[in-house]
Amino acid sequence: MKLLPPEVVTVCYILAAVMFILALKGLSNPRIARRANLLGAAGAALAILAFGLGTELRNLGWILAAIAVGSVIAVIAARRVQMTQMPQLVAVFNGVGGGAAALVALVEIAHAENPWTLGVVAFTVLIGGVSLTGSFVTFGKLQGIITTRAVTFPGLRVLMVALVLAAIAAGAALVVTGDALYAYLLLAAGLLLGVLLVLPIGGADVPIVISLLNAFTGLAVAASGLVLSNVLLLIAGTLVGASGTILTMAMAKAMGRTVAGIVFGAFRAHVAGSSAAAASDRPVRTMEADDVAILLDYAQRVVIVPGYGLAVAGAHHAAAELAEILRDGGVDVVFGIHPVAGRMPGHMNVLLAEANVPYDALIEMDEVNPRFKTTDLVLVIGANDVVNPAAKTSPGSPIYGMPILTVADAQQVVFLKRSLNPGFAGIENELFYDPKVSIVLGDAKQTLTKVLSSVKSTA
Repeated sequence: MKLLPPEVVTVCYILAAVMFILALKGLSNPRIARRANLLGAAGAALAILAFGLGTELRNLGWILAAIAVGSVIAVIAARRVQMTQMPQLVAVFNGVGGGAAALVALVEIAHAENPWTLGVVAFTVLIGGVSLTGSFVTFGKLQGIITTRAVTFPGLRVLMVALVLAAIAAGAALVVTGDALYAYLLLAAGLLLGVLLVLPIGGADVPIVISLLNAFTGLAVAASGLVLSNVLLLIAGTLVGASGTILTMAMAKAMGRTVAGIVFGAFRAHVAGSSAAAASDRPVRTMEADDVAILLDYAQRVVIVPGYGLAVAGAHHAAAELAEILRDGGVDVVFGIHPVAGRMPGHMNVLLAEANVPYDALIEMDEVNPRFKTTDLVLVIGANDVVNPAAKTSPGSPIYGMPILTVADAQQVVFLKRSLNPGFAGIENELFYDPKVSIVLGDAKQTLTKVLSSVKSTA
């Protein structure tokens, strides 16, 4: 079935590409992010429809069945996933995208007519394989299936170098001979490299790895566009690759890292010896929800620092309501947002936007840090690593060099935490033992509900 002439298909591709660009632009603003996401989805639907109506398709029934099954799986997964598990979902979808690009390249080997095409196939297979397994290892770390610590073993460097050399050799052999066997060897090398690339990366750097692997998938999709001579795949893949690269660089800078330092962090001496810290038995200053309400009653400037614990507890609506009540009472209240608060960039922004927190109340790290010196009270809800002074004081720490929210500069700091266990990076937070710091142990949502009740009763 072929209903559309090539010119119309090309116009549809151009329109879809424009919609992708506008969607990416819109995703940078939480106020219009939902509409931007729908615009991007509409662009993808237009591109698929134009391709289907402009190409002589064989096995149309199988194609439609695959689209239907994939759509059902995607809808169910997207609707059932919790906001706290959104990074895991992104990692899985990203890995599937890289794997799909690799499979397309493998199928097209039989139609490759020149060494250039075979070279692009080799690149797509390798990068797609790395993205597939690397993303799933990232999923395992985020989900807690795999330890968040840096996993290394003797001979890792030698093995990785050997795999890279083997991949180069297999790629060269594929270009020269066109034998599909070398493509499968290349895929095997890519799959193993993806695992070995991500396993040695510690939990604190996992959000950056998600973005980096997203860039890899974009490159694989763009390369598959070259293999298929499909302009839209080339444009879409380039957009994903470029945006993923920009985001990776920005995140690495925000965390005081270099991308090379993150990717090859396993070769640094301190990583191999890192281990998860246990909760200390030193005494800490604790208080109850009513005590927090009293502190808030006397505070004029308050900063709320949200973290992954807030997301897990589903306490974002309670935090938003508390901020609104305090603001109505004349208190200056903002939310201090670390670039990687939660498990990925923008995680907290999306979560708080869902609770109708005004966008201008979300203050980024560089802007909020100077405010802490004149802040009466900082309420840290479920955050740990992003406020941990070890990032500045402990050269052997896996988060050393990462910029943090300097909450210790405030007059008083209150942590709402389920326990005193270490954060995602697996290290203890010395801030817990600071004389100006108090801790309320328990579920953050329940604690905030009690605080709200006390604040309302005294309002």
